Amino acid sequence: MKRLKQLWSFMKGNRTLYALSVLAIGIATFVNFIWPLVLRTTIDSIIGKKDFEVNGWLQPFVNSILSLFGTKNYLARNLWICGLILVALTLIRGIFMYWKGRWSATSSESIAKNIRNRLYAHLQYLPYDYHQKAKTGDLVQRCTSDVETIRRFLAVQFVEVGSAIFMIVFALSFMIQMSIKMTIVSFALLPFIFVFTVIFFLKVKRAFQLSDESEGRLSAVLQENLTGVRVVRAFGRQKYETDKFDEKNVEYRDLTYKLIWFLAIYWGISDFLSLTQIGGILIFGTVWAAKGIISLGTLLAFSSYVGMLVWPIRQMGRVLTDMGKALVSVGRISEILEQPEEHLEDSETELPRIEGNIEFKNVWFEYEKGKPILKDISFKVKAGQTVAILGTTGSGKSSLVHLLPRLYDYQKGSVKIDGKELKELGKRFIRENVGIVLQEPFLFSKTLKENIGIARRKFKDKEIFKAAEIASVHRVILNFEKGYETAVGERGITLSGGQKQRIAIARTVIRNNPILIFDDSLSAVDTETDAAIRKALKKNSGKATVFIISHRINTLAEADLILVLDKGRIVQQGTHSELIAQKGLYRRIWNIQNRLEEELKLEIEPVTISNEKKEEKKIG
Repeated sequence: MKRLKQLWSFMKGNRTLYALSVLAIGIATFVNFIWPLVLRTTIDSIIGKKDFEVNGWLQPFVNSILSLFGTKNYLARNLWICGLILVALTLIRGIFMYWKGRWSATSSESIAKNIRNRLYAHLQYLPYDYHQKAKTGDLVQRCTSDVETIRRFLAVQFVEVGSAIFMIVFALSFMIQMSIKMTIVSFALLPFIFVFTVIFFLKVKRAFQLSDESEGRLSAVLQENLTGVRVVRAFGRQKYETDKFDEKNVEYRDLTYKLIWFLAIYWGISDFLSLTQIGGILIFGTVWAAKGIISLGTLLAFSSYVGMLVWPIRQMGRVLTDMGKALVSVGRISEILEQPEEHLEDSETELPRIEGNIEFKNVWFEYEKGKPILKDISFKVKAGQTVAILGTTGSGKSSLVHLLPRLYDYQKGSVKIDGKELKELGKRFIRENVGIVLQEPFLFSKTLKENIGIARRKFKDKEIFKAAEIASVHRVILNFEKGYETAVGERGITLSGGQKQRIAIARTVIRNNPILIFDDSLSAVDTETDAAIRKALKKNSGKATVFIISHRINTLAEADLILVLDKGRIVQQGTHSELIAQKGLYRRIWNIQNRLEEELKLEIEPVTISNEKKEEKKIG
């Protein structure tokens, strides 16, 4: 019932068109049921010797149509008139079926469009944490395949429910007036067909859900493989990826095969019951017509009516099946729509502008309850200072800086920006003032110019060029054939790792945020470029408060404050000179990196000297 209500809510704004579709199919069904009555009257009363019968309100309607074309004898001499009436009825039915198809198709396409827009818009405002856990392939399938399942049901099968109801009502009205006995025979097996259909629907619904979910897992594997194609090639994992895809493909095939097996049983049994019902009409009707209990026209009319009734009722299995698929899809879409959105509205305690003074006081943070990632974090940063963060893998470095733009909210303690509690500041406001370059930069399939200026549309070219210069990527871009108009492949695949990082840095610094965060975003550039970027940042960022996560001591050394994290706690903090004077993780890493640099120099120097001697000999 909940999913039906959700489906009804999706139809908002298009319900009138659906009402018109149902009305059109009602008129078409009524005209369709007049057709056998005209045929019956033609056989019994025009070709035959029986008088025009007047039974209830329907027969006079038929008789009046025939009377318009003359007397009984005149119609008998001109049977083409009866044929013309049948053609006219077919034409009228066709016109209303056209409008039914047009209105239902128009409304279903509009509903599908609205659902897709609603899903996409909702996904934009779901929390960062949701997208970190969700599988992209499954989300894509819900936004495409599941929406298409709903559209197909609304376009084709939804109106058929109204058609079946009209058929039963009209059939009972028409058939009872002609012969109660034949009506009983005609409806003998229909309840069994309907009950069997309902039971089948209940059984097959779960099979559809399992098949749909399996398709989602298959899509997720495909999406993940295509996204990580470089890694697959680099490690020669083609065979492993093929086997993994085959495993999900086999699972999907087996579940779908089970679904097809259910459908095969249903169509086989329903065909048997439907043909048995038609056979019963022909047997009883022929015997009673031979005995004169009913007329030949009545037999033909009942044969037509049963043919009209049996197949739509049999088709109710398909209708219910598609409805089951649609309701499963509605449920999967609703799972997304029911996820609470982030509250991005600005709060009443906004700052006129952010200076960049930051204070962490006894901050605790956890992704899962009872498993803290950050434990009792405390430090102070003055506006314009640079904070460097060093730590082992999993020590909580990224988690710490992700608290500042409120990608996550801390559970205990206090984080203040310019004296205001961070949680009291609106997420939209804080994200407009905190620029972050993530550890894995993402570039869109746009030009380099569009990627750098994506924060807003009206950046001037000189601002984009300046941002690129700060990120030490301006000259690189100019060397491309099309310069800033160079198109970037999906996820920036046409660029090197360092180039992508520098484009992401340029995209961030162009906004002139008072707080900048570099989440290990200089790892793919060489030491010389790293130093050039930091020098340009310090020169152009003015009073911006900067957070840098890095494993290079040379990158961290110039910071005003260095935080050393281990297992979620700050184990050391101070300046470079203070930390190398202390025993601890920072000095150990500094010693290791210095030793590696010395060893590298010793390896390079003999090669350099040898090359120089060779050059001297050539000159000599």
